[in-house]
Amino acid sequence: MILVLLLFAGLAALTPLLTRVLSTRVFYVIAALPAAAFVFTLTQTGTVLAGGAATETVEWIPQLGIALSFRVDTLAWLLALVVTGVGALVLVYCARYFSPREPALGRFAALLLAFAGTMYGLVTADDIYIMFMFWEITSVLSYLLIGHYTERKESRGAALQALLVTTFGGLAMLVGVVLLTVDAGTSSIARLVSDPPPGGPLVTTSILLILVGALSKSALVPFHFWLPAAMAAPTPVSAYLHAAAMVKAGIYLIARLAPGFADTPGWTPLLVSIGVWTMLLGAWRSLRQNDLKLLLAYGTVSQLGFLTVVVGFGTRDAALAGAALLLAHALFKATLFLVVGIIDHDEGTRDLREISALGRRRPLLAAIALIAVASMAGIPPLLGFVAKEAVLTAFLEADTPWAVVALVGVTVGSILTVAYSARFFWGAFATKLAPASGSGGSGVAGVHGQSPQNLTPEPATHKPDTAILTAPIILTIATIAGGIAAAPIGHALETYADTVPGGGDYHLALWHGLEPALGISALIIAAGLLLFALRKPVARLQKKVPPLIDASRTYWSMVRGVDQLAARVTLTAQKGGLPQYIGTILLVFVLCLGAATALNRTWPTEFVAWDYPAQVFVAAAMAVAAVMAARATHRLAAVLLVGATGFGLVVLFAFHGAPDLALTQALVESVTIVVFVLVLRRLPVKIAQHNKPVSKGWRILIGTLVGVTMGLVGLIALGARQAPGLGEDLARLAVEVGHGKNVVNVMLVDIRAWDTMNELSVLVVVATGVASLIFVTGRNFTVPRLRESRKRRSGGQRSQLVDDPHTSTETDDPDSRQHSWLLGGKTLSPENRSLILEVLVRLIFHPAIVVSIFLLFAGHNAPGGGFAAGILAGLALIARYLAGGRYEIGETLPIGPGVILGAGMLLATGTAVGSLFFGGEILQSAYFEADAPILGHISFGTSTIFDIGVYLVVIGVVLDILRALGGEVDRQQAEDDVDAEPDDHSVVADEAETRGRVAGRDTSGPAERRQAGASTGTSGGGAA
Repeated sequence: MILVLLLFAGLAALTPLLTRVLSTRVFYVIAALPAAAFVFTLTQTGTVLAGGAATETVEWIPQLGIALSFRVDTLAWLLALVVTGVGALVLVYCARYFSPREPALGRFAALLLAFAGTMYGLVTADDIYIMFMFWEITSVLSYLLIGHYTERKESRGAALQALLVTTFGGLAMLVGVVLLTVDAGTSSIARLVSDPPPGGPLVTTSILLILVGALSKSALVPFHFWLPAAMAAPTPVSAYLHAAAMVKAGIYLIARLAPGFADTPGWTPLLVSIGVWTMLLGAWRSLRQNDLKLLLAYGTVSQLGFLTVVVGFGTRDAALAGAALLLAHALFKATLFLVVGIIDHDEGTRDLREISALGRRRPLLAAIALIAVASMAGIPPLLGFVAKEAVLTAFLEADTPWAVVALVGVTVGSILTVAYSARFFWGAFATKLAPASGSGGSGVAGVHGQSPQNLTPEPATHKPDTAILTAPIILTIATIAGGIAAAPIGHALETYADTVPGGGDYHLALWHGLEPALGISALIIAAGLLLFALRKPVARLQKKVPPLIDASRTYWSMVRGVDQLAARVTLTAQKGGLPQYIGTILLVFVLCLGAATALNRTWPTEFVAWDYPAQVFVAAAMAVAAVMAARATHRLAAVLLVGATGFGLVVLFAFHGAPDLALTQALVESVTIVVFVLVLRRLPVKIAQHNKPVSKGWRILIGTLVGVTMGLVGLIALGARQAPGLGEDLARLAVEVGHGKNVVNVMLVDIRAWDTMNELSVLVVVATGVASLIFVTGRNFTVPRLRESRKRRSGGQRSQLVDDPHTSTETDDPDSRQHSWLLGGKTLSPENRSLILEVLVRLIFHPAIVVSIFLLFAGHNAPGGGFAAGILAGLALIARYLAGGRYEIGETLPIGPGVILGAGMLLATGTAVGSLFFGGEILQSAYFEADAPILGHISFGTSTIFDIGVYLVVIGVVLDILRALGGEVDRQQAEDDVDAEPDDHSVVADEAETRGRVAGRDTSGPAERRQAGASTGTSGGGAA
């Protein structure tokens, strides 16, 4: 199971690359993985039917009792078959559904595959914390999938809404999980359910909090509104996430906990009441929808309420019925969503008022939809009928007060279900002589208060495609076969139902004879069809019923309220400038630490003025530089003086015998100065040129207090040691455990590698943040480079393509590449070009890269390491940019920073989890040692691979920042210069061409997507 999850992660990472080669055919390739997982799950059937469970466990955090444990029992087996089987079919459907020109097709395919793997992990995880990790990952992936059409406001709003609602429930659930596991002393779901902790207020509170997470994930009242809004997603997302996968997560969790906690106070009243309410509300609103997709969405909300009532009822027969209903719902609802997608493709609309006679034109499609609708309505001989019969019988035979509420609620809700099922089929396939009258609006505000039925259809109309029916046909066959083979399916599901207390001996079957449940089913079908026949009076009645309580409108009111409150707080607390904010922070710092210092009773007993006389001179130089930086009036001078204090620290490190720290500090300080200079190019030369500083006395006072406070804190800290230091132990561990003599590097890549992984994530976030601030129109910007075309067929000459309006004419020389020191230098204007600098950079660049590689591999036993080596390589890239301009970056390293960052993180995380395959712990290092005839003793460890990942991440961060603060700022400056010189027609023309290439996007998709991009102004670059 762990291997299956790793395969999902690995293939999802490769999918964008495969999409570039295979286009939409990539869906066939990646569908093979969930199909293989489906087959793998089938191989575990024997163990499951025998009442056992297939398990895999890898210790992860033994101190907390958390392990990567996975367990496939009957319930997990059922859900794993659903999420992998339906997932594979939806991916096959996508291959015919999407056009090769679909935007971000590779990202979408990768996300959908990753979601399938995440759902597989969620339903098979036995450790409740591991299950919660997958739970939250589904929220993030659903956010990205729902918001696939990023240019549409409704898509972005629906994605954010789904994320906020499900994350809120997830936070409540996490609190409940922590309370429950601490009280029970285990995080194993199997042990929690089989041997639950004694009941009490703590257990009741924890279970109710967990149920909040389940209700929000499965879109039950009052969290139901996010699901209809999520129909802004592409139809395959709705068919998978909102029919067979994500919304089933909450139902699964309730079913998983029911055997052990169904008798918890509040369990049954909460789930039955909310489930019935949700079923009735969703079905009632489904009758009002004219958009076929929204009709199914509200129907899904209703069916989720139905499922909640059944699986949460807490008896053996109800558990059996709930498992069967869960399977039936996944089959017929996924089929219907796929059918809607086909209708949308063929007709160009989902509005049932605009579709007529489709059943005559597409009889096979109509037959598929009819079978799925019949199963949803509970008509024999389909699986939906078998499941509904089991539900009614379970409630009829239950001896609890809530059985009556559940039976009445489910009966009324099922009547409404038959009515909207008939309305769906009539609206999609019947021949209508005139538009249906009396149909009301949606009755519920959609995204940002817009009516949901106005959601834009995703694809453009095209010729019907028979191959796209493959997935719906297979699901339909499964629906029919499930009804006919009800008995063996029931036998398999009974191994789960028997774990739920409450008694009962019901068995699934297509025919139980003449019994009360059959009579109720007949009454439901007849009443539902009558309600459909009276649809016009019903529609008029619905119009008259005002939406007194609208959860969606309440949600958006809360969001607007939070935004307004944040704006008011910001306006109140941040009226001043940057000096005021920094002064406030420092003043609070002084007050807090000053108070702690005043209360301190541990002072050093002896005082050493300095360790060696040079310290005094270095400290004095640093102090003078700091004071001069504070008094400097030119920004560049201030930056250099601040850098002088940093290099003073380099000297102190060197004198204290820490060459590794000194080297790293020197490199970081150099990069910091360069970054400061790159930013300062867009600022005035002088500091406070227009607004003179005020309250200088207060600034001096605060600065002095901070210095004194820090001095006292350092003095106290040095004298507060009560135990021996760890220096000697760290040196010993570095050699014995880390196989290295450089204590600092061994700590970073081995002993405390977890911290390093977190820091790598922070670096990636920093690079992303900086680039996001600069690339205001999107991250698709690629720094242009000098490109050499192929030899011309006519004469064999080579031509230069330079995307720069200020390109020197020298670049047109065919031999210019062979006779230039730096190719990018040719694009600089003569006053900004230095031939001496180009020569120096050309001479030192390659030695710098070689030295950085030496530091990388030598860092385990000598000063260096991946971080310092990456900084040095970054400085070499910076030197190329400073000498040759922004085009030199692309010529030096044509690979995008995202690729380098991703490769580095992949190496680091891959090394972290790779040890699991060999029976070790995460981030446990392995070493290879040998004596070579010439090279001598060789020692190579997996920590070196981890360090290579650090090296690449640092290079990627520097490159990303350099392309943002360097290349993009240069481009913006060039645009400003062009705007300031409108008379130079040639420059303007070249710059316009450059803008078009820089901001160009694929606008060859469907017409409505091009229109959306044009209306929102996202089709251009900075000068759109």
